Amino acid sequence: MAFPIHRLRRLRQHESLRRMVRETTLSPADFIYPLFVVEGTARREEIASMPGQYRLSVDLLIKEAGDILALGIPAIMLFGIPDHKDERGSSGWDPNGIVQRAIRAVKQQVPELLVITDVCIDEYTSHGHCGIVKNGKILNDETLECLMVMARTHAEAGADMVAPSDMMDGRVAAIRSELDRSGFSDLPILAYAAKFSSCFYAPFRDAAFSSPQFGDRQSYQMDPANAREALREIELDIEEGADIVMVKPALPYLDIITAARSRTLLPLAAYQVSGEYSMIKAAAQAGWLDESRAMMESLLAIKRAGADLILSYFSKDAAKLLH
Repeated sequence: MAFPIHRLRRLRQHESLRRMVRETTLSPADFIYPLFVVEGTARREEIASMPGQYRLSVDLLIKEAGDILALGIPAIMLFGIPDHKDERGSSGWDPNGIVQRAIRAVKQQVPELLVITDVCIDEYTSHGHCGIVKNGKILNDETLECLMVMARTHAEAGADMVAPSDMMDGRVAAIRSELDRSGFSDLPILAYAAKFSSCFYAPFRDAAFSSPQFGDRQSYQMDPANAREALREIELDIEEGADIVMVKPALPYLDIITAARSRTLLPLAAYQVSGEYSMIKAAAQAGWLDESRAMMESLLAIKRAGADLILSYFSKDAAKLLH
């Protein structure tokens, strides 16, 4: 028999009961907070397309890092915005580059906070692409050399984890080999394993001044139509030595997160990207939805789909509500 014997509403009558039977929960420990670091001192530049997010100089980044740790968020992801860009993105692997100096400062002042670094040259190249360019083509193998050196300089500066986001073939294995050779065999790699060519990155590119100056990134980032290929990318990164794998973006690709969760025992991360954040912010500012509820519902959906870790610009706001 079904109704009236089975009444699923019985377990929804009281908040305490709803908490007892809740299947998915969020914690501040689930979050990684992305931060943009710039040259100079006392610089705090609001990002117009990402309300509430800022480009911070190292001195202000340190204070922000302390606030993040106090909220129970265990890690940050650093993105560097240099003063100088060239065709090879050489400032990205400069041992005294902006990210390398930020790593050292945070680890000195807030040592308990995990520092994860984005390993990609797009923020440092004059053309805005994630690889070395020759005759209009993005070169895969030549780019690996840049990524290897970048990852090593991040490790030498004190990074707790490196996160290659470039989507070049073979980059996890190349970085793992370089780290091991350089004495960093214990340093984990968080691989942007299934990174789709998405329009939802637009506010980030505004924040980091990293839009491609020609063409697009479809020759290396994934076709949004392909689910099986995403799982192949994830499997290959695991074979190459990734310790954590990530799907990016998150909400438009919940099916990929769920499929990945069913196929690997590795920790699984998802990146709620800038466009996802900015859409909620814009709708809330227009009075079209409740920002806090939309934020928490979207994060809960990512966790429910199977993500263990969530990179989100909402991390601080969500952590405050969860305390």
